[in-house]
Amino acid sequence: KQKRLSNKKKNNAPSQTPTSSQQTTKDKSPVVHQRNKIDHYLTILHRELTPKQKAFIELAMDRKVKLLLISGPAGSTKTYLSVLASLMLMNEKKVSDILYVRSIVESADVKMGTLPGEAEDKLSPFKRPLIDKMDELLPKEDIQYLIKENRVEGLPIGYLRGLNWNAKAVVGDELQNCTQKELITMMTRTGEFCKVFMCGDPQQSDIGTRSGFRDIFNLFNDDDSKENGIYTFEFTDDDILRSALTKFIVKKIKTLSLCHNQWLTNQK
Repeated sequence: KQKRLSNKKKNNAPSQTPTSSQQTTKDKSPVVHQRNKIDHYLTILHRELTPKQKAFIELAMDRKVKLLLISGPAGSTKTYLSVLASLMLMNEKKVSDILYVRSIVESADVKMGTLPGEAEDKLSPFKRPLIDKMDELLPKEDIQYLIKENRVEGLPIGYLRGLNWNAKAVVGDELQNCTQKELITMMTRTGEFCKVFMCGDPQQSDIGTRSGFRDIFNLFNDDDSKENGIYTFEFTDDDILRSALTKFIVKKIKTLSLCHNQWLTNQK
């Protein structure tokens, strides 16, 4: 009797095998090599943002956005906002470090020639905008922490071949000075869990018609690209915040370009 009772209890006992509704959802995210996230919270001290800047940050922090092409005139806060978003992503443990990429094309008609030292030394003068933005956004101790932990790196765009980025925030600056080939090289380094910001000002290209930025921006400015995580964002002359003087200069220079184009038309 006891045996029969024991069997009855066993048969009535709930099954230990989870049903489909009880089974936990399997993590389908890819397993990739990535650096540990920082164990330090950064104190970000950003300025009051305009509605346009807030819209940019909202888009930049969106999980579905993997690569953001940003076009705008000088002083429209392209680099500032990209660095700000990168630091916010670092605080949220979304990325492990920040990589700053820039062309080594100089903006002066007279060139400095070959710079001495390793790749980091050669890029140092061109990395100045990143350091300036970090000075604006972080207290000194946080900047020292990031440098000490090697969480901020700079590379010339010509050194990207063969790299694979995982869990990085990548800020590409002054990309109007890059060819289509260089831009494609940068875009195709993007691995998993990255956020890539590609900033350019088509009005200030130092390589003339060889610049590929505008064509790449237009190519990926469509719904198909958005479905694959590539978005575009464009600032205008009205978004220039550096100074009233900068805004005036940019608008005045545009009239010079219009006059030149009109002159060329009249010569035909």
